[in-house]
Amino acid sequence: MFWKPLFASLALAVTGIAAAAESRPNIVFFLVDDLGQRDIGVYGSTFYETPNVDRLAKEGALFTDAYAACPVCSPTRAAVQTGRWPQRTGVTDYIGAAMKPELWNRNTKMLPAPYSDRLAHDEITMAEMLKEAGYATFFAGKWHLGPEGWWPENQGYDHNHGGVDRGGPYGRGKYFVPYDNPRLPDGPEGEHLPDRLATETGKFMEANKDKPFFAFFSFYSVHTPLQSRPDLEKKYEEKRTRLGLEAKWGKEDTRDVRLVQELPVYGGMVEAMDLAVGKVMAKLEELGLAQNTLVIFTSDNGGLSTSEGSPTSNLPLRGGKGWMYEGGIREPLIIRWPAVVKAGSVIETPVSSPDYFVTAMDVAQGKTTAKVDGVSLLPLLRGESLPERALYWHYPHYGNQGGAPGAAIREGDWKLIQWYEDDKRELFNLREDIGEQKDLAAGNADKVAALSAKLTSWQKDVGALMPIKNPNFDPGKPNGRLPGGGVAKKKKNVNKHKKK
Repeated sequence: MFWKPLFASLALAVTGIAAAAESRPNIVFFLVDDLGQRDIGVYGSTFYETPNVDRLAKEGALFTDAYAACPVCSPTRAAVQTGRWPQRTGVTDYIGAAMKPELWNRNTKMLPAPYSDRLAHDEITMAEMLKEAGYATFFAGKWHLGPEGWWPENQGYDHNHGGVDRGGPYGRGKYFVPYDNPRLPDGPEGEHLPDRLATETGKFMEANKDKPFFAFFSFYSVHTPLQSRPDLEKKYEEKRTRLGLEAKWGKEDTRDVRLVQELPVYGGMVEAMDLAVGKVMAKLEELGLAQNTLVIFTSDNGGLSTSEGSPTSNLPLRGGKGWMYEGGIREPLIIRWPAVVKAGSVIETPVSSPDYFVTAMDVAQGKTTAKVDGVSLLPLLRGESLPERALYWHYPHYGNQGGAPGAAIREGDWKLIQWYEDDKRELFNLREDIGEQKDLAAGNADKVAALSAKLTSWQKDVGALMPIKNPNFDPGKPNGRLPGGGVAKKKKNVNKHKKK
């Protein structure tokens, strides 16, 4: 009978599809908010303790030159979700800032460019791509990519625990109950937010252990408000005393910048984040899923070092969140996938936020109709190489951290920064000068011209919007880039130590 071989071939096809599905890895993505590269032990911190993240690096690959797509959060998050430069999505500043130049009331030399206050529905997110590929999808934590109606459940996520329009945990209890979060019911009194989100992530993984799943754990930590578990804060108070540490400050343009990691409340926040990572990883081990689960751990911008308490130091990297210098954009990136990645690998190839979407699509055998800008990191994870390419940044805004509108390009060891206020260009060789202390622009006119041309070409390709001169700028009044809306104030020492 003709139907028997047909049935057999169909059965084989179905079996093949099932086998392919089983071979595809689960994906767990940890995105930590405001975490600096140097806030992790394996990246050099000797004050903060991060044994679980350090273990990820020992069992996987540590990237030395990984970057956020923007020095502030929402644009980087849009890039992670879509695999596209923020300029293509229109989300180029943190959502919640003054969006339209006509609403700008700070006395600055330029008017910031307009930008979108939500990730458009027609953007294809990582969750939508993976859901189409057969994955169960889950989101926990900070979203900050638009108002209600543009939350995770509207962007491809089957479950949403805590993802709303807010940039931080601003409920009555902040990092503790009551959360006042419409997508995260309160737990028992004293419950701590990172631990709760880890619990929800574990529940999702267990419920979906027999099929491919994608869990995006987007920490609210270690963003302000600065609030720690009391026991962990006490631990770091004692450690600071034992090590003889005290606050020291430098200058980044008009801003004080923290030079020493020693703030106890922030140490407690970092460790609580690490404990939550450990809880999720322990659940993977318990479920027998660790071997074939792709785990990505990274951040959305550099550590906060020049405003809002300046809780961390990014040294030897310059600057921090909100700045085009390495402290604002260079991130921790650790990828663990025991089935593929050699334990203890160190990868120096520069990579950026849009690469994660393409990597997930590659390993999940997914597809998208969107134009993506990232590249798959799978060859690097296999010990191979990627073609050389340039990485780009464009931030036509004034953030809260003191930085000015600017753009940058990194190609090889060279990095060019263009500041829009005065069209100044700085050139650094990152291999020789990771701290960006020696501007080489004056002696390398050809390199400046070549990188500037590439940056301009990229800006045209992605449709980058530019800031414009502010016709109302008054040089006789305090500059709106300074703290406090223009008046330089004496730095309050949050650690009760004298400045050195």
